[in-house]
Amino acid sequence: MEFFLSSDWLALLFTGLGTLFLIGEILVNMRGGFAILGIGFITVYFSVFLQTQSFVLMLIIYFIGLLLIIIDGKVLNDGTLAAIGLVVMLTSVALASPTFTAGIYAICGVLIGAGTSFIFLKIFKKREMWNKIMLKDRLTKEAGYNSLNADYNQLLGEKGITLNDLRPVGTIRINDKDYSAISNGQWIPKNNEIQVIEVDGTKILVKQL
Repeated sequence: MEFFLSSDWLALLFTGLGTLFLIGEILVNMRGGFAILGIGFITVYFSVFLQTQSFVLMLIIYFIGLLLIIIDGKVLNDGTLAAIGLVVMLTSVALASPTFTAGIYAICGVLIGAGTSFIFLKIFKKREMWNKIMLKDRLTKEAGYNSLNADYNQLLGEKGITLNDLRPVGTIRINDKDYSAISNGQWIPKNNEIQVIEVDGTKILVKQL
């Protein structure tokens, strides 16, 4: 009963809902609807616990953290700025709280709200930037895979030596580079000359010369 009578738990409610809708607006295209709700809840949280000057300062700090998350999503895509942004948001709500308990509630609210916001991805349409990021990642991986295949295909017909016994799998050296290879059913001893007779992706088949 004391939980509901105390104002401390309101920190959990306002920061949780505020962060839920603000991060949700970043993830899905709600045409500003979630943003308005999020700003409203966060504004109420800071206004309840702070004087006007401190209220404005902490509100700015909170939205700087949110901005860092947006920049990370649109520009860097490596999570560094997003992590910093989350820490900034947590710091702002913690400093604004009047008691230690309220601060804990506020931090939990931000974390729960941020985590729960990803549920919106299953319900609403994703923002275009997230589709572009996923496409970019997929194209980058495909480009790297194709580049690796091209490098291996160039080994066809090349000669080298075995660095250990191929029974039938082992390591070979071609042009001062080491590769994993498999013999064509033979046991090829160490330090024997071999030739690449087939390449399938990154699988190298060799024969003894």
